Amino acid sequence: MQQRTPKLLLFVLLAATLPAQPFYLGADLSYVNEMEDCGVVYQDGGVAKDPYAIFADYGANLVRIRLWHTPNWYDALNSGQRYSDLADVKKSIARAKEAGMAVLLDFHLSDTWADPGRQIVPAAWAGVVDQLPLLQDSLYNYVHGTMMELAAEDLLPTMVQVGNETNKGILQSAAADAAGWALDCPRNAALFNRAIRAIRDVETATGQSIKIALHIAGPNNAGWLTDGFTEYGVTDYDVLGLSYYWAWHQPLTIAGTGDIITQLKAKLPGKDIMIFETGYIWTTASNDQANNIISSVQAGYSPASPTNQRRWLIDLTKEVLASGGSGVVYWEPAWVSSDCFTQWGRGSHQEHATFFDFDSNVLPDGGMGFYGYDYQGTTSTRGDTNGAALLFEAYPLAGHRALALRVPAGVISGRAHFRLYDTTGRTLLTYKAAPGGREIRESINIPEVPTGIYLLELRDGGRLLGVRRLVIGGN
Repeated sequence: MQQRTPKLLLFVLLAATLPAQPFYLGADLSYVNEMEDCGVVYQDGGVAKDPYAIFADYGANLVRIRLWHTPNWYDALNSGQRYSDLADVKKSIARAKEAGMAVLLDFHLSDTWADPGRQIVPAAWAGVVDQLPLLQDSLYNYVHGTMMELAAEDLLPTMVQVGNETNKGILQSAAADAAGWALDCPRNAALFNRAIRAIRDVETATGQSIKIALHIAGPNNAGWLTDGFTEYGVTDYDVLGLSYYWAWHQPLTIAGTGDIITQLKAKLPGKDIMIFETGYIWTTASNDQANNIISSVQAGYSPASPTNQRRWLIDLTKEVLASGGSGVVYWEPAWVSSDCFTQWGRGSHQEHATFFDFDSNVLPDGGMGFYGYDYQGTTSTRGDTNGAALLFEAYPLAGHRALALRVPAGVISGRAHFRLYDTTGRTLLTYKAAPGGREIRESINIPEVPTGIYLLELRDGGRLLGVRRLVIGGN
């Protein structure tokens, strides 16, 4: 057994004290402008109140807003007013900024809903959909022009996602989309990278930093899809957003989602991992003629009730925090019933999963409470990932200024590489231990950090052996 004192250890400290990055607690409020035009009056405690102020007051710090290219199908609905076009998005961004919240702009890159089963090119680009260079130019000009127009009105978002639930790619012809599943990785890479270039050029032109995100539906799909992004050179992004709904992604549990986030953090160093969409019902009843799109509840969070909606969201958020994730965004918590029509019915398809009762009043003890929950000290009660608990031990020593490490003999064949990082993926230190198959039993100094969840990964050369979650900070 080899003993070493901290002063002889080879590690790199990147910062003595690292500022905490915000953990985003968000709401997709894309429907709010439309709901209000349709006569909805949002209330809190029976008092009418601006919905953006309601969410901000309860603790939300990010608003997600979708953007369609030319949603002219709205012309035949209700009063003919269009929503989720650029003019409507500007109103939403201004409202979010006025309420003091960050903004995530969701480029659907379509005239209508884009999701895992539908990715149809805007009609304006249909003529060049099979001419990749021209389609790339159309995409670049659209993204760049939109962002520069927002910048001119002081409406630049904090974060931008390129496409929505892009599992099957983006910008497909109607015929290709209808033909079923097809993933053309070289074509997709060329398009994603062109859109990313447009956003980076906006950063250069404006001097403002913008986080770039990709969006995948279903945490179980994230591993192989991000492998494809990496293999084909789509790497210049900051955030990987996931959709996770129990209704559609079961039997994947909250804990299983946390495992995947931890694995992604280790696999994609420096990338933030967030839940961009989630939802959970508070009732099985309906308040209108539009069919509801979510119906199932998870064991342990049954029956559907405001309390179980809140519990499910809090437990999911705890797990995301403990796994190194950077945020949770709820999809359409304000899409309540109204007299207006969607493409499929009159009313809302989600009123039973909002944070409001059927009178558009904030639900007491409902999902709105997940924003203001005290997540300080959150830790995971699960085992570590990739068998890490069996492969190595790590725990903070008294004072939380050092970590004790132990790796049994025979686990490491080459050189052990430890990396300690925070929940944003930012490295606090790296440490190389002695090569060979001997037991490692050492302590290493660590920087002073705020109390929170941190992750320690162990690699044997380039091979990841496991990741442990640690609570570090304070005394």
